[in-house]
Amino acid sequence: MAALAYNLGKREINHYFSVRSAKVLALVAVLLLAACHLASRRYRGNDSCEYLLSSGRFLGEKVWQPHSCMMHKYKISEAKNCLVDKHIAFIGDSRIRQLFYSFVKIINPQFKEEGNKHGNIPFEDKISSVKVDFLWHPEVNGSMKQCIKVWTEDSVAKPHVIVAGAATWSIKIHNGSNEALSQYKMNITSIAPLLEKLAKTSDVYWVLQDPVYEDLLSENRKMITNEKIDAYNEAAVSILNSSTRNSKSNVKMFSVSKLIAQETITESLDGLHLPESSRETSAMILMNVYCNKILKPVDGSCCQPRPPLTLIQKLAACFFTLSIIGYLIFYIIHRNTHRKNKPCTDLESGEEKKNIINTSVSPLEILLQSFCKLGLIMAYFYMCDRANLFMKENKFYTHSTFFIPIIYILVLGVFYNENTKETKVLNREQTDEWKGWMQLVILIYHISGASTFLPVYMHIRVLVAAYLFQTGYGHFSYFWIKGDFGIHRVCQVLFRLNFLVVVLCIVMDRPYQFYYFVPLVTVWFMVIYVTLALWPQIIQKKANGNCFWHFGLLLKLAFLLLCICFLAYSQGAFEKIFSLWPLSKCFELKGNVYEWWFRWRLDRYVVFHGMLFAFIYLALQKRQVLSEGKGEPLFSNKISNFLLFISVVSFLTYSIWASSCKNKAECNELHPSVSVVQILAFILIRNIPGYARSVYSSFFAWFGKISLEDLIVNEKCKNNNAVKFRCI
Repeated sequence: MAALAYNLGKREINHYFSVRSAKVLALVAVLLLAACHLASRRYRGNDSCEYLLSSGRFLGEKVWQPHSCMMHKYKISEAKNCLVDKHIAFIGDSRIRQLFYSFVKIINPQFKEEGNKHGNIPFEDKISSVKVDFLWHPEVNGSMKQCIKVWTEDSVAKPHVIVAGAATWSIKIHNGSNEALSQYKMNITSIAPLLEKLAKTSDVYWVLQDPVYEDLLSENRKMITNEKIDAYNEAAVSILNSSTRNSKSNVKMFSVSKLIAQETITESLDGLHLPESSRETSAMILMNVYCNKILKPVDGSCCQPRPPLTLIQKLAACFFTLSIIGYLIFYIIHRNTHRKNKPCTDLESGEEKKNIINTSVSPLEILLQSFCKLGLIMAYFYMCDRANLFMKENKFYTHSTFFIPIIYILVLGVFYNENTKETKVLNREQTDEWKGWMQLVILIYHISGASTFLPVYMHIRVLVAAYLFQTGYGHFSYFWIKGDFGIHRVCQVLFRLNFLVVVLCIVMDRPYQFYYFVPLVTVWFMVIYVTLALWPQIIQKKANGNCFWHFGLLLKLAFLLLCICFLAYSQGAFEKIFSLWPLSKCFELKGNVYEWWFRWRLDRYVVFHGMLFAFIYLALQKRQVLSEGKGEPLFSNKISNFLLFISVVSFLTYSIWASSCKNKAECNELHPSVSVVQILAFILIRNIPGYARSVYSSFFAWFGKISLEDLIVNEKCKNNNAVKFRCI
């Protein structure tokens, strides 16, 4: 009865919810979100730098989310590269000094907070010629004015970035009197024109005062209240914003630190100075404001102007536009033809007469329709990835954001189960299912930012390795059984693997290595092809006649393994090979092939393992050692139970090891050698029981049929830190 109810419910759901209806719902959701984002942009403005400096919220510990854009976390090398030959000046009180130290530590983490607290503090990195100075001016007075005035003279070298701010000392020294506030207004009014003049050639930021935690303030600071701080901030904003006749001041208000302080000031040690984590966030915001427009990081969208269209992008846009116009012309012509040839009524006999027309669609129309669809997809990708239409969000990992979607898709996958057409090991439905659920898990992994959680990271690495394992298994099986080494087969596979990525590289103006997984599977396909196609060509048909050929194939595989080991432990040789033109154009990223070497080396053995597994499996299958009938265990009951036990233990052992790993470097070093353990354990668990081989999830299999496209989307999500919905 329960099975009948399940089948009826499943049939009812399938009637109303299909792939077509899902696509319609997705299209409606995208259009609604695009409209909402566009309206928000129109209403709030489109200056992401302004958002970065003035608004945001904490997603979690140390993860600050500006409104509508993404922050990049700068590494030491990136910071030095951006600030080479630059001079940055911090002017103000002890709070500005804290910001100075946090900024310098991005460049040099070993820099210690030492020196005269009430004096100037210099910093210089001689290798990159970066100079950062802190100038002690705790009050907005004549001394600060004179310091700024010197920089306005033409003969003096001006800092490239000036960060200034002060108020708490004025409140403290004058006991929070109204006269001190009036004097502050007069002083900042006299300084404002100088700052405005500097802002024409330098980046000038005025840091508004952060709130204090009044309960922790010492007795000599009790007069520094949040009410007084707000009054001083209002004065600074009103004066600096009206210091020019232009509609907008060139001096930028750094007000975001107030929002950060409101969340973290309770962690302050003295109630006045911010905790280190908050200072680091403010310093990283400053780095993003200045450096994003210079380095244009992939995972940072704040303060980045929309990149100008290249000639190739313009040509691609024209091509797709013409394709859409051409298809519409064909569609209109066919529609008019259909109307003219509608059934007409014979007035004498009263019967309908049908004109015989040729309803076949021309190949040109089919081609234009395909390009039309591709053009619309590329337009959507461009809007998400390269335009500023959609708001973007940094990743912040929590267990719920990763595991709840995993459970959700698992339930869907189990619900949509079907019987397989064949019950062989790794049959087509099963491999599609395997690819499908792996791609969905990897997609959730990239969207949720789960790479920061090491146990999840290590298991995802196994899924990536499993895809490459299937690459070795599938291509080896084809060449071994079919013996088709013709150029047509090679071109067919290379086109299938690379067409979408090449189009994306053109439309998005990205390097080929940006979508690293496609170059990876492409290179491994060519490695498999060359290994098997070179003389002597050994195929199953030839080997069946003479066992000597099996030994010859094993020698080929051994030589392949030797080459892999050599390249894996000889980075110089690897980089020389792939730095040669034209390979360098395909495999360089940021001017070198190190990233490509690292990615290739991370899963260097798993394709070989897939080839070896395919050879052993097909040899056992040929000798009828395996029982692959419906409902039959793969081996005898004793052997099947023993292998199942070993597989479960191996599977769990790997998971325990992956969960106890201390750091990524150690795990990545062992991963190439041990990832095959969990892959083989999964294959045996999935295939030894006959009932397990006889069913599959049609839900996961559907995604598996578009696994390559899913992988490309995964790469976009991984690299772009994108807002959640646009990566789905």
